[in-house]
Amino acid sequence: MYNPDEFTGLKHAGDTHVQYLIKQDWLLVPIPDDISFERASLACCGLGPTFGALENMNVGASDTVLITGGGPVGLGGVVNAKYCGAKTVMVERIPYRQQKAIELGADLVLDPDDPEIRTKILQYTDSIGVDVCLEVAGVVEAQRLCIDVTRRKGQIALIGECGDDFAIKASPDFIRKGIVLLGQWHYNLNGIFKIMKVICESPVVDKMITHVFPLDSIQEALEISASHNCGKIILKPWED
Repeated sequence: MYNPDEFTGLKHAGDTHVQYLIKQDWLLVPIPDDISFERASLACCGLGPTFGALENMNVGASDTVLITGGGPVGLGGVVNAKYCGAKTVMVERIPYRQQKAIELGADLVLDPDDPEIRTKILQYTDSIGVDVCLEVAGVVEAQRLCIDVTRRKGQIALIGECGDDFAIKASPDFIRKGIVLLGQWHYNLNGIFKIMKVICESPVVDKMITHVFPLDSIQEALEISASHNCGKIILKPWED
């Protein structure tokens, strides 16, 4: 089997903020003619992780989905959940991203620092709890919130990378509530045309992209990313 690492001498064939990138050919699926490169890029780390989670959990119009973390992946979760017809609750502290979640269709946006956040989520769900959680923030506090407000027989997908230890109380947290816990990276490649369908048909997907830069302006792009006052940032490798 061809190994691009041997050809380049680099682990994983190098970084991805480049003009040229080596990948296995089976990963390179064709982009439909009616989808721009900018939109198609959302099938990666914009819409991809939460799309895979929602598909694995069979989310539909009868569900209420809680999303913790309003970065590009979390905002993609709003787009995907609304496309499924679900009610959507976003938990995010940055005002810019709170507003962006509303623009994308979030039905309720809450600040994680609100001491009444659990009460408000339960009130919104008639004291039942949410059906599905997408934990995208990658922090222990968000993981704890998901367990606390998920209904009996509900589902939680851990998507955000987290290096901290998380204490789980097996009996009250999972066994007695019957919660299903899912670890989610991206999505099965067989679902590529389904996610392209979301990109084509969602009326708000373009609002995910808030900034577009040429590759030469990557420093400015990274600074805006670090400020968190952004949605998805696009780098265009062939523009000055």
